[in-house]
Amino acid sequence: MFDVGFWELVVIGIVALIVIGPERLPGVARTAGLWLGRLRRFVAGVKADIEREVKAEELKRIMEEQAKSSGLHELMEETRAAADDLNRTVTEQTIAPPPASTASLASQPGEAPAEAQPSSDATPSQERHG
Repeated sequence: MFDVGFWELVVIGIVALIVIGPERLPGVARTAGLWLGRLRRFVAGVKADIEREVKAEELKRIMEEQAKSSGLHELMEETRAAADDLNRTVTEQTIAPPPASTASLASQPGEAPAEAQPSSDATPSQERHG
């Protein structure tokens, strides 16, 4: 704030002692100290308010930037969801066994192989002619 050294304070004290007088000087010094304390608290409060305003402006700017990039955020989320679905599908396909062919099925003892059994899809007229 002010750069007041020791010798400046001595000069101010001597002038105050001469002008005010020795009997009123302690009361004036006390009052000056109170006012100086109030001034310092006021300056500190103003500095804190300015810092809060600067931080609020910075937060507001950051929020505006995030609002502008929300479209990008939504696109990233959609891409992530599509990738998760694709991973899930690939995982399900690798876990599920491949479909077995009828030739590879083992027949039960005493039964005819699957190719030898008549097809239930054939109509009775096809069975007689075939």
